[in-house]
Amino acid sequence: MKNNSSNSCSPRKTEKQEAYHEIHNFPHGDGPYVRAKYLQLVEKDPEAAIVLFWKAINAGDRVDSALKDMTVVMKQQDRTEEAIEAINSFRDRCSKNAQESLDNVLIDLYKKCGKLDEQIELLKKKLRMIGQGEAFNGKPTKTARSHGKKFQVTIKQETSRILGNLGWAYMQQRNYTAAEVVYRKAQQIDSDANKACNLCHCLIKQERYVEARSVLDEVMQGKLPGSDDPKSRGRSEELLKELETLCASPSFDLSLQDAFIGGIDQLMNKWNPIRTRRLPIFEEILSYRDQLAC
Repeated sequence: MKNNSSNSCSPRKTEKQEAYHEIHNFPHGDGPYVRAKYLQLVEKDPEAAIVLFWKAINAGDRVDSALKDMTVVMKQQDRTEEAIEAINSFRDRCSKNAQESLDNVLIDLYKKCGKLDEQIELLKKKLRMIGQGEAFNGKPTKTARSHGKKFQVTIKQETSRILGNLGWAYMQQRNYTAAEVVYRKAQQIDSDANKACNLCHCLIKQERYVEARSVLDEVMQGKLPGSDDPKSRGRSEELLKELETLCASPSFDLSLQDAFIGGIDQLMNKWNPIRTRRLPIFEEILSYRDQLAC
């Protein structure tokens, strides 16, 4: 650890150091966790911070936060495999309330290092938790934080987000049929321009250009939330150019009903065996097949 970092974290607190607690929103004290946060956020010394996060975990000092923060710093330092091992080794020391947050970190770590099978299984686990009413610790919403701001996330939004991530993972495996299933469910639950572009891309990969253009038109015409977002607009224009190029050559179109209905039974049976307790939003997911059949 750097000597100047050690001196900065001494028990003697200056007014400047006290102000950092307010600016960076970390607790007061002089335990290893607080000193690790100081090194991470103020001194910008991630390696020294990781050492103190380890000490905090072993000392039982704010273990929930220490493990999560340490693995996030490890990810930033390209120590992804080590971060995965740390979560799997020490999550049993964390509270029940911290498990869902650790799963989210683990999913990001699996994604970064290309562990697609592990990522998919964990995403399916989160969907099963929603089906059993165990997500958000049984509450209909949870408080999330992004760029220092707090906001509320609903079960509906979380379900759609997880399905979108699952669809991405299937796309990386080139399992386009499974990706289409989850993208369509995500869009049916909580539609937006980004997920529409993902579905369009999935249909293009299956050479179903007419359907892909139909999905993309909703974005181009501004019918979906987020259609005016510069990133979504730029991506939709790129997809449109790709479609125009591809449609100049012969293509074939698979049956939506066959592809979707054939896959939904197998996937839902695998992800969500019959249970006695489900949230209303999960019943909506299961009813999607019946709506398409009408």
